[in-house]
Amino acid sequence: MNSEHELLPALQRYWGYETFRPLQERIVRSLLDGHDTCVVMPTGGGKSLCYQLPAALSTKTAVVISPLIALMQDQVAQLSQMGIAAALLNSSISAREQTSVMRNAAAGQYRLLYLSPERLARADTAEWLRTLPLSFFAIDEAHCISEWGHEFRPEYRQLRRLRQQFPECPIAAFTASATQRARHDIIAQLELRESHNYIASFYRPNLHYLVKQSDSPTQPDMLLRAVRKHAEGNVIVYSPTIARVGQTVDFLEENGIPAVPYHGRMEPDERRRNQERWMSNEVRVLVGTLAFGLGINKEAVRAVIHLSLPKSVEQFYQEAGRAGRDGLPADCILLWQKRDVGLLTHFIQQIEDGAEKRRAWQRYHEIRAFVDSNSCRHRQICAHFGEKTKWEKCSACDVCGCDLAWLTEAAPALKSSKEARPAKSRKAAVAADSSIGVDPDLREFLREWRRTTAKRQLVPAYVVMHDSSLDDLCRKLPRTLEEVRRVSGFGEKKTEMYGPQILEALMEFRKKGKVVDRATA
Repeated sequence: MNSEHELLPALQRYWGYETFRPLQERIVRSLLDGHDTCVVMPTGGGKSLCYQLPAALSTKTAVVISPLIALMQDQVAQLSQMGIAAALLNSSISAREQTSVMRNAAAGQYRLLYLSPERLARADTAEWLRTLPLSFFAIDEAHCISEWGHEFRPEYRQLRRLRQQFPECPIAAFTASATQRARHDIIAQLELRESHNYIASFYRPNLHYLVKQSDSPTQPDMLLRAVRKHAEGNVIVYSPTIARVGQTVDFLEENGIPAVPYHGRMEPDERRRNQERWMSNEVRVLVGTLAFGLGINKEAVRAVIHLSLPKSVEQFYQEAGRAGRDGLPADCILLWQKRDVGLLTHFIQQIEDGAEKRRAWQRYHEIRAFVDSNSCRHRQICAHFGEKTKWEKCSACDVCGCDLAWLTEAAPALKSSKEARPAKSRKAAVAADSSIGVDPDLREFLREWRRTTAKRQLVPAYVVMHDSSLDDLCRKLPRTLEEVRRVSGFGEKKTEMYGPQILEALMEFRKKGKVVDRATA
């Protein structure tokens, strides 16, 4: 591979974007030039594009190692709609489909092939991969390979064999949250050679970190206040146990706030259905355990609320970082209780491996120091990941003066029957939509069109169109396919697939006399 490719035309053709985000172009060029690469980029920074674009420009196949079947399915669906040949190989597809994928891969028909670490660990898989025209390996969620990573998974350790099995093939590691120690371990475990390392800033100025100690009587009221304050966007509530997930969903619904649960013991179809209802804005609040989050590509999340002390600073940063991916202000609220300390220490005491127990205690002391400290939350997080900051205060956390009065003032809980969507929430949503130049009626009309189209195609709504693209569509009001092509997120293939339908839908909406035409405005 070489770096002579014109990258911007490819970015526009496939993704429909005019420019790269910070670091993306440099990372893409590193992979095109055949370098081993280690990338640490916060949630929402656009990591997947960094390996998908060079793969799309190659004549060979990039193998992507991903820990979640649902994540692989969604990425393959999105790539297919962009006109990039991709496939996955795991237990979610039939033996017949697996045979077909393997045959097509051997013929070099895919630019990206997604595998689980368990599948890659099989001897027959490695043997078969040697027959493929490989461009590079991309390891997603790479912190899982490090014992210093907050989500260490033993099966990821098998990836150490890649260098010996495929000595000529470049390896790229991607993660959203890895400390300096974990980064060094990732590079050592994968035996990366003279790797090009790209570490984005861990400072997310649009996020407000709000840490508040609560107790059993006060936490429910704080939760209600936080959810109601963010009526204009989606909310994620992280619960420490499966039992608490159910209790929290029931509590919210008793108070007129529709919510869906998400945890590891649910049937996969129900879990996916709930995630899709939340992703497509049918229900704006999702209550989940740690099982929820990896690979979630939702931009307009206005709040992430933790109902217990996370087990590490990295875990909190990664989960809280699912808020505000659109760059707009969002709140990351940690409502911890003293009893959380007992639960965390209990789990640590159950660990039999001495080294792992020491690491768990270190993570525990770090998260306790974080919540107990009187220094800037943003600064603490940056320091935790080895980033030096020149500022002392951020004005975007509770320590630096962010207003917490709305969260702590006493107010009675409003109990009502389970409503489809509270009127108060709808009004707030309309006001928020108007403030960013989007007609709320048109947005709701196009959301419904997107939902119907996605159901017909059996794909998640965001595979058809992301929220940011939908908003840009509302602003630009295209009348021709060429104008659809100028909407953010609409590459050639997506314009070809959906352009005529979108123009038809907009014409139908115009007939109702609700759209002010740009030409006559």
